[in-house]
Amino acid sequence: MSFSSNVKQELCRLPISRRQEAAAELYGILLYCNAFTAELIRITTESRDLADRLPRLMKKVAGFSFDQEPEAEETGKLVFTVDSQEKIHKIFAQFGLSAAKDVTLHVNYGILEEDEERLAFLRGAFLSGGSVTDPAKRYHLELTTSHYKVSRETCALLLDAGFSPKETTRGGNSILYFKQSNLIEDFLTAIGAPVCAMGVMEAKVEKDLRNGVNRRVNCETANMMKAADASARQIAAIQALIDSRGEDAFPGNLWETVRLRLDRLIQKIKLGEQADEEPYIALIKRLAVKDKLDFDTAKLLINEYKKLREGNK
Repeated sequence: MSFSSNVKQELCRLPISRRQEAAAELYGILLYCNAFTAELIRITTESRDLADRLPRLMKKVAGFSFDQEPEAEETGKLVFTVDSQEKIHKIFAQFGLSAAKDVTLHVNYGILEEDEERLAFLRGAFLSGGSVTDPAKRYHLELTTSHYKVSRETCALLLDAGFSPKETTRGGNSILYFKQSNLIEDFLTAIGAPVCAMGVMEAKVEKDLRNGVNRRVNCETANMMKAADASARQIAAIQALIDSRGEDAFPGNLWETVRLRLDRLIQKIKLGEQADEEPYIALIKRLAVKDKLDFDTAKLLINEYKKLREGNK
């Protein structure tokens, strides 16, 4: 299931209790559904949870059923319709709207007086015309309707509730959206999906941790490259001295010390040239470059780790 489906599933688990809140939720669904006109009401959804909730909402608020409902085991796009003129007129009257042809739909604030009713309306709008991206990928939540005036008045409701949505249009539809993780968390919590809101928070924490690790690995890689550059300069200086004066430039036991030093510098350069983003490998390399670990042991640990990693793929 997508993250958006998980949110709608959580919202649909909420009990349908007070008639005023049920009416506000149905109102949001209708204003954000596929067709809400004086000739036809059509709600299309791929959410099985919303499909189970819609008949109960309609019965609670209007006192009758849809003229067409999907089968209980049906999947894919699930369609609910009302084409009875008598039923449509009753629904329009329920929400204080005119059932005249070509009427411009709008949000009737008179039936959304309480905060709970306004949040129920926003819940219905999301269930019908909302979506939210998997927070592990990016942060984006939107409400989409074909009615410009409805979108503008929904924006006013959101502003009154303390939210600051952005607005755009796409394919003739009006869209309100959030791109900040904290606003998405607060919105989901407000409309009744606190568990999914926690999912957004957890994804943000994981991203921050991952970014921190990546920054640290990049920093460590840069430090190793600096150490390799310094080692190369030292090797060049020693080589220049040998070229000009030979091994006599290092009397007594000093030559053996220089030779060992050269070996260590060369190994540091090799480590610095082996780019690898694995935090464990970066740690081993850092310890070796800082002389906290001998190079043979470092190579052994890295090779064994790579073998283990390949075996687990």
